[in-house]
Amino acid sequence: MKVAVLGASGRAGSEITKELAARGHAVVAVARKPEAIPALSGVTPVAGDASDSAALAEIIKGSDAVISALHHDVTAETLLSALKAAGVPRLLVTGGAGSLEVAPGVRLIDTPDFPEAFKPYALPGVAFLDGLRGETQINWTFFSPPALIEEGPRLGVFRTGGDQLITNDKGESKISFADYAIAMVDELEQHKHSRARFTAAY
Repeated sequence: MKVAVLGASGRAGSEITKELAARGHAVVAVARKPEAIPALSGVTPVAGDASDSAALAEIIKGSDAVISALHHDVTAETLLSALKAAGVPRLLVTGGAGSLEVAPGVRLIDTPDFPEAFKPYALPGVAFLDGLRGETQINWTFFSPPALIEEGPRLGVFRTGGDQLITNDKGESKISFADYAIAMVDELEQHKHSRARFTAAY
């Protein structure tokens, strides 16, 4: 597939770009600083600002799918508009954990232990997911990481779920960026979560 990755120079974006390239996909790797994008076979670095919907549409035209690894300061409406203008049918989004449920109807962001300092970063992710829900033209998937996503080994072993936060027997909820990338590209290829959110963790 030909896949455009937005935010391809970031921690999640660079791992997703590497995983796509390793599996033989053609990647249009978009970043404000394309020189920071990993130099890999099949990867074409492109300078771009995803907040400019019209300009982004030109960059992603001809892609089979777009994977956004951007922070959520670029809205769902902006990205969806670009995909529609470009005729790209699928959008996969690096989401946030704040909107995952820890109990029926109780989101992680609403729990007493959720740090107040993290809320300004988490709330745009919640709004982004809300902006995708109800979208019927673009086939979207929102991939929430667990509570902690960090540098770590590429194990290739993790659990996946839907709207609920996944924890292990120690109460931890985590994954490495490398394994997050595996799960993202698995979703691209297998398309198990059409117009839905999913998560993955150890």
